[in-house]
Amino acid sequence: MSYNSFLNKPENALRRAEELLTISQPSAALALLHEILSSRRHKTWSPTYEKIIILYLDLCLQLGRSREAKDGLHQYRNLSQSQAPGSLEAVIRHLIEASEKKCREAKEAADKGESPKPELKEGEEATADDDDADFYEGSHLLLSTMSTDPEKAQRDTAVLLPALKFLWEVYRAVLDILKSNSKLERLYHGAAVAALRFCGEYKRRVEFRRLCDMMRMHLGNLSKFGGVGTVTFDAGRNNKVRGWEGWTADSIELHLQTRFAQLETASTLRLYTEGFRTVEDIYNILQISRTRRKLPGVNIPPPKAKIMAAYYEKLTNLFWVSENYLFHAFAWYKYYSLCKEYNRGMSDEMKTTQASAVLLATLCIPTTTSDNNKGTSKSLGRDAIQSTVEDDIAKEKMARMATLLGFHTSEPSRDALLAEIRSRNIIEDVPDYLRDLYVILEDSTDPLDMVEKARPLLDTLRAESASSSSDEDAEDSTLGRYVEPLTNMLILKLIFNLSAAYHTISLDHVKKLTSGLGVSFEQMEKSIILSAQSRALSVRIDHRAGCIRFGSAALESVEMRGQLSILAKRLTTACNIISPPEVSSIAAERTALYAEVRSSIESEHINTLERKVVIEKRKEEAERLVQERLRAEEAARKAEELARKAEEDRRLAREQKMREKEKLQKIQDEMEAMEKKRYLTAMGRNAENMTVEQLKEVDTAALAKEHADKANKKKEEAERKVKEAARQLDYLVRAVRIEELPRIKEAYDTKIKEDRTRFEQDVVDKATRAKNQWEKDIKEKASLRDCSVFNYTSEFQSTIMAARTGVHEKLCKEEDERAELEAEKGKLTRARKRKADEARLAEEAKIAAEKAEADRKAEEERQRKEEERRQRQEELEKKERIRMEEQREREQRERSERSQPAPAAGGETRSKYVPPSRRGGGGNRWGGGGSGGGSSSDRGGGYGGGRYEGRDGGRDSGGSRPAPTNSRWS
Repeated sequence: MSYNSFLNKPENALRRAEELLTISQPSAALALLHEILSSRRHKTWSPTYEKIIILYLDLCLQLGRSREAKDGLHQYRNLSQSQAPGSLEAVIRHLIEASEKKCREAKEAADKGESPKPELKEGEEATADDDDADFYEGSHLLLSTMSTDPEKAQRDTAVLLPALKFLWEVYRAVLDILKSNSKLERLYHGAAVAALRFCGEYKRRVEFRRLCDMMRMHLGNLSKFGGVGTVTFDAGRNNKVRGWEGWTADSIELHLQTRFAQLETASTLRLYTEGFRTVEDIYNILQISRTRRKLPGVNIPPPKAKIMAAYYEKLTNLFWVSENYLFHAFAWYKYYSLCKEYNRGMSDEMKTTQASAVLLATLCIPTTTSDNNKGTSKSLGRDAIQSTVEDDIAKEKMARMATLLGFHTSEPSRDALLAEIRSRNIIEDVPDYLRDLYVILEDSTDPLDMVEKARPLLDTLRAESASSSSDEDAEDSTLGRYVEPLTNMLILKLIFNLSAAYHTISLDHVKKLTSGLGVSFEQMEKSIILSAQSRALSVRIDHRAGCIRFGSAALESVEMRGQLSILAKRLTTACNIISPPEVSSIAAERTALYAEVRSSIESEHINTLERKVVIEKRKEEAERLVQERLRAEEAARKAEELARKAEEDRRLAREQKMREKEKLQKIQDEMEAMEKKRYLTAMGRNAENMTVEQLKEVDTAALAKEHADKANKKKEEAERKVKEAARQLDYLVRAVRIEELPRIKEAYDTKIKEDRTRFEQDVVDKATRAKNQWEKDIKEKASLRDCSVFNYTSEFQSTIMAARTGVHEKLCKEEDERAELEAEKGKLTRARKRKADEARLAEEAKIAAEKAEADRKAEEERQRKEEERRQRQEELEKKERIRMEEQREREQRERSERSQPAPAAGGETRSKYVPPSRRGGGGNRWGGGGSGGGSSSDRGGGYGGGRYEGRDGGRDSGGSRPAPTNSRWS
């Protein structure tokens, strides 16, 4: 079988590829299928190509050829995008599912410690790309140097990484193919969400950044070239968005949901920069929706409150993980506002929980320098100079982020949010102990008892969060994570109040004040240092003196501290000189001290060991509690996930049913509108300028009836005009022929006379010329006889004839030879022509038979359609005829009921005037008792529309004249 047969018939190529696979030659089969897909000869899709591309992609997956898979997918996209988009969707889903399945199997094999299975056969070499090889080699080197289990790293490199690389290339190719296809937009977003899930599951941070950049580029192209500011979008004007049908409400919602999944993945991978860039993308999508809503004639609703609530809910998690407590609190506030305004089924418990989360998130926001220095007339010059540029940059960033997130202020701050909470009375919805905690953190100024007051409140919050974390509602468990930040804020508030009351305080006293909070001194020290670095508090910890010093560092510089220490040393030296100490007493005291230490060292060692055992037990108990809590949280999360998936499936089913119902209703409305437009156009009305409401008000039955009436009237009028024109033409032709007959006879006689005169003159002229020529020839012959010319004529004639005879014989011989050659050539030519004619006649007969068969089928189809049309027309005419007969009978009954006999008076009978339309069959104006007046059919069916037959029409009772029709001209 030749190679052209594969190109001409893809079925042969598919069969040949399957044969190559049976003899273990996948590379040859892959090359053959690739040639079929990339051939430009085939531009019409068929189901065979779907089988070819599926086999081709399976081979690419088996051999790890990601580049060939991408090329084949692009070729199949060009073939089936416009003809069979459903087939393209099925192929892409098959490829993604197969790639994900292979990746899962590779991961399981790597976790079990299985060795990689070789997939290259028939002696073929590894043809991986150079960048892939560098990828594998670099990953292997890094994993071997950083991993604690080199064997597992080697298994991951050999087994898992090729599958991950292939799956990543598949996601990239699919997203690139479907980036501007409106028909497969849901598949595009499904692939994007799957790619995001892949990055989050396998911790692929680099691939996640590339995926975000790719999706951001696609969104930028659609927003730039996708007709955001136009009512109707023409995809043919721009090749960059080929297949894009414009922005709709569904496309905007799908883009938002995809960006929400991207935001969640960024939070999982702790890539906060990408998370904030995703927030910018969401803001751009919302701007597109806002721009589309402003266009006239575009009915795109704003994003649903449920979607925006889910968006701000995800933002709360992102900002919490990134420890941006300010925007975390603002996101909670927006989420609470949306739920309170649009969630009609919001319970009181949920409302209390969300209000508590808003308040606690706001209280966790750390205070800044401006908050602490509020109300003061001046601040330190050095701090003001250092904070000028940094504060301006920070304010600009915060204002931009607040604009992107849609917050109510361009300068978000802790005080602004607290003022908003107070103005909205959100504090009224929180429990009483949280209100007391708010008063302590905001209004309390007594540093000695504020910790004692706040400790039971924090314990209550911790206990309620721990008890509610086992419930199905996950919102209640979110309050427990605010205990630690609130503890840090309480410590900072304590230090700030201490700085307002003291200049120096001992560390022991501070530890005593914070002993009930369960916070180590290292954590407290870290919070104090961070606050000092942010210039929120001027404090220094002096470990040598065991105290904390508040105030400006300028008064406690190195020089000032040195003066006091030098003074103390010099005074001690002077005292020793004036009054020398006793050396023996000092030595005795030291000996007693050393003996006491040696006697108590064993007991101290035993106490230390016991304390160590107690600490280890406490650690184990804490770890056990943490593990139990994690298991409970995981169970709650799985239950919530299952419930969410079930609800999502139910929602999708409901939406699918609603879409199908709306689609059927829309199709029915469009068919009715098309039928009404067809009737209106046939009746001469302008149906293009009519709105949908006006079309709905039109009655189809009445419109069809009116159209049939007008068509009948138009037909009758056309017949009448044709008969009138025929009669006028008959009269005109007859009159013309009568008038032109004598003129034709007169012209004929005149032409006869002229021809006779011209013929006689020509005869006379010819005889005269012949006579003159004869006389001239006689004179020339006489002159030649006088010169003896005729004596030499016979000799000259014999000489000339002898020469001509030789030439003639030679020419005859040559002509005979040429005739023989011509005869041979003619015989061959006739044979060839006969053969060609036979082939041509056979081909023509075949073509004629095919054409006759096609004509026969077309004629049968035409006759079938004509028969159907005739039957429909007969049904319409029958209905119309029945309606006319019913109407005629109804009018006849009305006339018979209304007609009454005229009153008689004195032998004379005077009748009241009756209109012709109401007269019966007792006569008419033109005849008293004949057939012309007694039969209503002679008057056009009883409607006064018959032809006027003259004065004698009523007296013709013999029926010789045909009955007049309902027309002006019979």
